[in-house]
Amino acid sequence: MKKLMAIFLAALVVLMSTAALAEDAQTEELYGELVVGSTTALSGSFFTEMWGDNTSDIDVRMLLHGYNLMEWKSARGSYGLDGSVVTGMAVTDDYLGNRTYTLALAQDLTYSDGTPITAYDYAFSILLAAAPEVAEIGGETIASDAIVGVADYKSGASDVISGVRVLGDYSLAVTVSAEYQPFFYELAILDYCPYPIEVIAPGCEVADDGTGVYIRNIDSTVEEPIFTAGLLEETILDPETGYLSHPSVVSGPYALVSFDWETRTAVFEINEYYKGNSAGETPSIPRIVYRTVSSDTMIAELESGAVDLLNKCVQADVIDAGLALTENADFSATDYARSGYSFISFNCEQTAVSSQAVRQAIAHCLDKDALVSGYVGDYGAAVDGYYGLGQWIYQLASGAIEAPVEQPAEDATEEELAAYEAELAEWDALSLDGVQVYDLDLEAAAALLDGDGWTLNREGGAYDPETDDVRCKEIGGELVPLELSMIYPAGNAIGDALQAAFIDNLAQVGIALTATPVEMTELLDIYYRNVERDCDMIYLATNFAVVFDPSRTFNPDDAYQGAYNRTAIADEELYERAVDMYLTEPGDTLSYLQKWVAFQERFAEVLPTIPVYSNTYYDFYTSALQNYDVSEHLTWSQAIVGAYLSDVVETVEPVEETAGESTFTAVE
Repeated sequence: MKKLMAIFLAALVVLMSTAALAEDAQTEELYGELVVGSTTALSGSFFTEMWGDNTSDIDVRMLLHGYNLMEWKSARGSYGLDGSVVTGMAVTDDYLGNRTYTLALAQDLTYSDGTPITAYDYAFSILLAAAPEVAEIGGETIASDAIVGVADYKSGASDVISGVRVLGDYSLAVTVSAEYQPFFYELAILDYCPYPIEVIAPGCEVADDGTGVYIRNIDSTVEEPIFTAGLLEETILDPETGYLSHPSVVSGPYALVSFDWETRTAVFEINEYYKGNSAGETPSIPRIVYRTVSSDTMIAELESGAVDLLNKCVQADVIDAGLALTENADFSATDYARSGYSFISFNCEQTAVSSQAVRQAIAHCLDKDALVSGYVGDYGAAVDGYYGLGQWIYQLASGAIEAPVEQPAEDATEEELAAYEAELAEWDALSLDGVQVYDLDLEAAAALLDGDGWTLNREGGAYDPETDDVRCKEIGGELVPLELSMIYPAGNAIGDALQAAFIDNLAQVGIALTATPVEMTELLDIYYRNVERDCDMIYLATNFAVVFDPSRTFNPDDAYQGAYNRTAIADEELYERAVDMYLTEPGDTLSYLQKWVAFQERFAEVLPTIPVYSNTYYDFYTSALQNYDVSEHLTWSQAIVGAYLSDVVETVEPVEETAGESTFTAVE
């Protein structure tokens, strides 16, 4: 009997072990993949912003490309060198005031194919970002002009960037011109990640003969340069194999497996050679699928399990439905203020909207409160400037977060106390009250148009609002009607709200506006001026870069029109105020904010765009996704590296804050 019992127990153990293995296999299969959904379709710019940008592409780039020389710690603007990449730095100034950063690089960095990453790879990234060959094929060269020699290299006046030196396989020096100092975001000049020259420019290499870096043929017997616009057009822009949409060798936590142009779906798997970020985190989710979802069905897809994570939800009805879903313990939500805004961008090269008075009149016709209420509800707020609610600059300027003023010591002298009070007073004086607000005011709009000469009808007679449909003005001997056109993203529910909140109001003051939905990729081509523009306005939304430096965006020079300056505004004072911002000593946050306010005041006056709203983003996801701290990162793709999938919920004991300590970290 005992023998039979022993046999039975042994069999039971085998059965239990088999069941456990089957369960583990099922769990592995269930949690081997994370499906991420976004309403913003991928446009395929997975390599660089040189051919345009959207938030989804930016997120993908963070998955694929890593090992930046410096890193952003959070959206609040704190940053520093990435200690997993840069092991040491020396800073020296020469007699001209030029500043050189000499970097020692980690020697254990590799691409996703196992190829070592060296100083030459970073030098190539800087060269490529400024290459005139890139500009030849429609790319917007983005390398910082602050680096000595970049301007000459961009223009083709030199084949060498003299301010970048490769001093050894793992030593790089970058020299910044005295002309661009001080620069508030000083280390942002080093914001480069490595790119593989073997893939992007096969047959070429980076060299440094002692006067700077340049690109040359590997085979010196080949006289004609291999590095040409024609080569880059093939290796970067080919829709099936080009590095822009199909980067094959990368340095980030994930590698691209596939990208489908028709469905705009991208699939990623862990880069086995990725050593981890500065926090020592490596990815654990084996496979990520990133695809487009519809606002109408996205919550239902999350509930059914078709999607595991919904990123950057904006619409009020979607958020309401998502929050209701989180009453079920199987789903979770995270919210975070957006470092961006939605806006109506003027194409100021177009005749009618080149007039500041016309732009201001149009702004007075927008019922901003109705538009915001109908689209984002209580999850957003109207804005009147070039800022987002989540920007640390706005939060400090508006008093949403405490000013980083050091408390005086208990034994402080009267002089020290007076200095403390004076500094606090300067912080308290920060205000956006001087930023012009364009409330719905049709009388003010009509007065602006009258004052600007839009007083004629289609026949050249006096405009009569009772009988005439549009106002006209004689410009250059021609009668120009205020018949305007605007495009907005196809599938965006904002289109339904524009009629009552905007278009009908414009008609009442003599402006006819036609609003047309356009697919996002086409719209971005128009916005970035990659194609000829024939519309007057574009409705869209954007997120600001952590380095808030709008000097290139609003540079009035011809060289910046059509490349950096997307609104075609040409206002010298706006540009000067933008330049004044970046010419602030690093760490002097108060001065930077004071200049930021001055910039906002001028921006609202000349109005290159009509700011509409900023909002709170919501991410909804399966509760199996854990340690997903997106609010502490720049975006979901940065947060996903430290996240994992599990049924087991790990709890962390809360850490008590020490009395008197602030949780805010000022700009480093």
